[in-house]
Amino acid sequence: MWAAGRRWGRRERALLWGVLVAAWEAAWGQLHYSVPEEMPKGSFVGDVAKDLGLQLPALTDPGVRIISESRTPYFALHGKTGHLVTAERIDREQLCRVLEKCMLRCGVIVEGEMQVYGIEVEITDVNDNSPSFREAETELRISEATAPGWRFPLAEAHDPDSGPNSVQSYELSGDEHFSLAVLTGPGGDQRLELVLAKALDREEEAFHELMLRASDGGEPARTGTARIRVAVLDANDNAPVFSQAEYTVRVPEDVPVGSTLVTVTATDADEGLNGHVKYSFHKISGRASEIFHLNSETGEISLEDDMDFEELSSHELEVQARDGGDHSDTAKVAITVTDVNDNEPQISIQSVQSTISEDAPPGTVVALLQVKDRDSGPNGEVRCSIGDSVPFRLEKSFDNYYRLVTAEELDREHVSEYNLTVQAADGGSPALWSSAVLWLRVLDVNDNTPVFAEARYSARVPENNAAGALVLRVRAWDADWGQNARVRYRLGEGHVRGAPLSSYVSVEAETGALYALRSFDYEEVREVGLWVRAEDGGAPALSSNVSVRLVIVDENDNAPQVLYPPAAPLAAGAGWAGVELAPRSAEPGALVAKVVAVDADAGQNAWLSYELAKATEPGLFRVGLHSGEVRTARFPLARDAARQSLVVVVKDHGRPALSATATLTVVLAESVAELLAELGSAASAAAPGEPAGSLTRWLVLAVAAVSCLFLAFLLLLLALRLRRWRRSQLLAADSGALRGVPASHFVGIDGVRAFLHSYSHEVSLTADSRKSQLRFSGASCCDTLPARPPPDEPAPLLGEDPAAPPQAQPNTDWRFSQTQRPGTSGSQNGEEGGAWPNNQFDTEMLQAMILASANEAADANSTLGGGTGTMGLSARYGPQFTLQHVPDYRQNVYIPGSTATLTNAAGKRDAKSAASSGGNKKKSGKKEKK
Repeated sequence: MWAAGRRWGRRERALLWGVLVAAWEAAWGQLHYSVPEEMPKGSFVGDVAKDLGLQLPALTDPGVRIISESRTPYFALHGKTGHLVTAERIDREQLCRVLEKCMLRCGVIVEGEMQVYGIEVEITDVNDNSPSFREAETELRISEATAPGWRFPLAEAHDPDSGPNSVQSYELSGDEHFSLAVLTGPGGDQRLELVLAKALDREEEAFHELMLRASDGGEPARTGTARIRVAVLDANDNAPVFSQAEYTVRVPEDVPVGSTLVTVTATDADEGLNGHVKYSFHKISGRASEIFHLNSETGEISLEDDMDFEELSSHELEVQARDGGDHSDTAKVAITVTDVNDNEPQISIQSVQSTISEDAPPGTVVALLQVKDRDSGPNGEVRCSIGDSVPFRLEKSFDNYYRLVTAEELDREHVSEYNLTVQAADGGSPALWSSAVLWLRVLDVNDNTPVFAEARYSARVPENNAAGALVLRVRAWDADWGQNARVRYRLGEGHVRGAPLSSYVSVEAETGALYALRSFDYEEVREVGLWVRAEDGGAPALSSNVSVRLVIVDENDNAPQVLYPPAAPLAAGAGWAGVELAPRSAEPGALVAKVVAVDADAGQNAWLSYELAKATEPGLFRVGLHSGEVRTARFPLARDAARQSLVVVVKDHGRPALSATATLTVVLAESVAELLAELGSAASAAAPGEPAGSLTRWLVLAVAAVSCLFLAFLLLLLALRLRRWRRSQLLAADSGALRGVPASHFVGIDGVRAFLHSYSHEVSLTADSRKSQLRFSGASCCDTLPARPPPDEPAPLLGEDPAAPPQAQPNTDWRFSQTQRPGTSGSQNGEEGGAWPNNQFDTEMLQAMILASANEAADANSTLGGGTGTMGLSARYGPQFTLQHVPDYRQNVYIPGSTATLTNAAGKRDAKSAASSGGNKKKSGKKEKK
């Protein structure tokens, strides 16, 4: 019992050691299995899934597969069970011809884990081969003089099996004269010798038939036989003797075929036929017999086929020398094959990823490679390398396996694909190398924003463009690929003059074309600024913006607009609009009127020029080209018509040029009677449709009423101004044209006498300058024009001291500076420019009074106030009229017979009105402007 327990303990310990060794090998990724040869296809070898700890579902993945070092795959992996099974019939003698231990190596690759596991399968021998002799029949020639005990070497039997299944024993049968001796050498090899047990007698028996049987150790045992025929000869005293008992030679494996490797020599002391030696292979393997050739006469061993160190690194031959008799001798020949670097390294790609994302982290496995070299020693040491200019590196994984991993981050926009060349070089001299090319495509990641071709865009768009017209194209590129590089365009939010920007322009999402959705008007919109966004198709999308500036280009689409003289409305008496007064004594260059025009366009399209297109009396007037001022070109003659009609054409400088016309009526008159007569005749001509008698009646009534008022005003003025007799005398001396009227009723301005003190008037102006009203109060007589009293204060009575109430200052709301005049014409320095008199307010009142008188004469129902016959003057001097309504028309107010023009001299007038010395001092327009 104690012995049995000890025996079971030893078995358990052996089992434990086996389990530990298997666990250790599995931990290092190497599995060992053993399987006998000649197993049918599909036979179980080992449980790989269990030994490696792999999950069965993972084994069905195409990424798990078996790789083999041999060309023929002998093993396969059963996907359902995880068992390693045989894929082909395995013949150990064919695979491992001279190897004692036959090992087949394979591996399991798990591509998902980029891991490889090595497997070694030992192929155990099966007694499937019988011993065989190289020659089925052997003939020996033995002299009858040979003494008993003489030994004759025999060829051994060969069995491809190994171990116990190889040749184990020999038996000799057939004759009592011979026996068999089996000798075991130091290396375990056996030598057979035929021993002469009993002397031969040729005369008794010339031939002896022997049967040599070889048996292996299999169960059941297999045997092989060879026949030995012994011929008894006459006596031969000397046997051949080799010069060396063993010949040793080292030859490289690349020795050319036909080369002599070694020469064996043997000598025989006999003469004649008994001394002639012939050589033959006594013991040689099947493969060696194909490689080596022995010259029977010379003993030269030459090469008949290429040697391969990787197949067999050494050969042992036994050569026999036999003389002409029965004597022979044997010698051993050991040929050692040295390795030559004749095998290139082989690179096999076991697993590879053809695509990789550009954001893959460094260290990502791309491919699994296996490198091997059949050479030995330094010739079989392989070094793998990859180019330095690629972002990859090689890492050794297991045994002769390498992993190709990323060394740094990839950038598809820099390099979109790689042709990686892996080189393997051995340590031979010269070194041999091979290479393998891996193609790898880098997958795009949306890491680049769209980039516009220009930093900013601008375009010039002519106004009045067609709706839907193409303005410009913006273009952006994205360095990414595919959907990530697909750029779409959007319009940024914004407003133009309070309207959404999208109602003005639109952008095509695919092409970036910018279209105008409406027609632009330069006079409304001068410039449009917007943003266009380019967005790629990535997830998340990346975008960038660009500024677009649209400059609206002006076109000459606005004709000049005449501000003065105003256009005559279609009403009764409208023909008096734009009437100007010029004395017949006016000198050449005297300012008569000024045409004021503006153009809504800009630049050259708004440059205006004036020219006289038509005149009643050609040559009498001229128009300033740039100022629009109408001046006399010569002295008026008596034959010149009193009523002159001028047509002035205003043109801009656009292409084509646009124009407008202004019609001025200039009345040449020296006295009120002439003026009224002319106005009356003009009024008659203005209403041709009325009956002649009615028109005459109304004209007579108007003239009579004006005359009565005029006489009453003179009488009252004379009564109140007796104390100023001296001044009246001075004025009477210079009375000029209106003789018979007291001199106190006139005022002298630069030598020109004008009627002033006849009427006090009130001026009121509505927003419509064409419907202005001028009212006269006929009960006032004073030497100055008093201010209009407030509604709650009574007007001053006749006879009161005019100095008692303070004089109201003129309203300055209508005054404009020279720089505030609109249009190009307003800013021109007229070539006829002069200086207005200092007493500007009196001059303006004079003009208003005269024109009001003319209006009353023209209108039969006139109360010296309402109507449209005020020739636009009441509109110019109304207290409500400001800069927001019309330009400064004071340029068109003139003094008959004078070359002066009105300037903004309100401040100076107010300061010098009390201390004026005759009112004859002049100042130029240029000085006033300064």
